[in-house]
Amino acid sequence: MKTNKVRLMCMASVFATLVFVVTAYLHIPTNNGYIHVGDGLIYLAACILPWPYAIAVGAGGALLADCLTGYAVWAPGSAVIKAVTTLFFSRKGEKIIKLRNLLALLPAAVLCAGGYYLYEAMIYGNFVAPLAGVPASVTQSVASSVVFVATGHAFDKMNLKSKINGRNYKR
Repeated sequence: MKTNKVRLMCMASVFATLVFVVTAYLHIPTNNGYIHVGDGLIYLAACILPWPYAIAVGAGGALLADCLTGYAVWAPGSAVIKAVTTLFFSRKGEKIIKLRNLLALLPAAVLCAGGYYLYEAMIYGNFVAPLAGVPASVTQSVASSVVFVATGHAFDKMNLKSKINGRNYKR
């Protein structure tokens, strides 16, 4: 039992590190922030790890990326938005790419665009100016979805989820 918790914490740490690296170093700056595909890795973590660990991956990876790249003002919003995003995905079953997780991409995109819009509106005290950032949020969600589907499909081909979770599914 204790070994499993240690393994889950290690996997969550690896995922959070990957989210941080991809978000912080592989991004396209915009007028108010940046577009990245780190969310795709958050979606993967949510499909592989139990929710508490996936939530830590989303919040921790996003928080570190914002704080360590000069966008600390976005860190609280990012931590909450990315943590809640993980709740749309399911880790049940042997596959990552399944209908439930594909459908989860839509509310994840809505939460990303809407969450950052509301967060920016709170920062600036204006509900009109943040509209300019919505296309970037949508672009980020679409790009992250592509990374999630491509990587998840590759993981499914390798039967990686069952190997990571220590299960031997019969085919």
